[in-house]
Amino acid sequence: MSDSQNGTRVNTPDSVLVLSLPLHTVDCGTAAGLILEWALRNESRVACAANVHMVMEARDDPRLRDKLKGSDLSVPDGMPLVWALRAVGERVWHVRGADLARELCRRAQDAGVPIGLYGATPATLAAFQHVLREDYPALQISFAASPPFRQLTEEEDRATIEAIRESGVRILLVGLGCPKQELWMMEHRGQLQCVMLGIGAAFDFLAGTKPQAPRWMQRFGLEWTFRLLTDPRRLWRRYLKHNPRFLGLLAIQWLRHLFGKG
Repeated sequence: MSDSQNGTRVNTPDSVLVLSLPLHTVDCGTAAGLILEWALRNESRVACAANVHMVMEARDDPRLRDKLKGSDLSVPDGMPLVWALRAVGERVWHVRGADLARELCRRAQDAGVPIGLYGATPATLAAFQHVLREDYPALQISFAASPPFRQLTEEEDRATIEAIRESGVRILLVGLGCPKQELWMMEHRGQLQCVMLGIGAAFDFLAGTKPQAPRWMQRFGLEWTFRLLTDPRRLWRRYLKHNPRFLGLLAIQWLRHLFGKG
């Protein structure tokens, strides 16, 4: 598949529907390379790291679903989504938002591309910047802001957009949480000449303010279990609402795929 913007032509990976949400079959390195290429071209783009929460929120909210269908890149952050794609015969990779963000920062440092950070609490944001400066000393962090949890006023939103524009940021990591960050990015595409990547909780993981699941748990699709055990009060309702329904709907999609082949 290919698309064009600002008179350029850029190859993008194919996408496959998982419960009506398109996900791109691409590995972490290819995704980072594509985002960096868009950034170097000063293009306004939206990239998402999708998980079960995002897929189910999109299913429940037609407005969100319609917006997410227009994203330029959506990678399967959660292992259940990887399994869903593999179950219908797709070759797909697990692309965690935290891993993609780190690979992007490494490449942005090497290419001299300025990045920005938008989201999380002030403490998490400060810790995230410290980690990035330690790991990527030549990385240009041209913008960093922790917005209030409430909805911004029109004046505050205009001031934020202007500050991002003036900073010269070409890659903006957004950590407002799902679905707020996806809606914010899609609403501001075209207003900001940068690539916006929504990584949600990865702000906390990369900052070290919340623990990450061990790699073996990530590989076996148990990251959600680890997160639930470490933050049960915040997450139990979300997982109870979304996970059983996701499994049921996924089974229906898989059966349709089998009958379709038959």
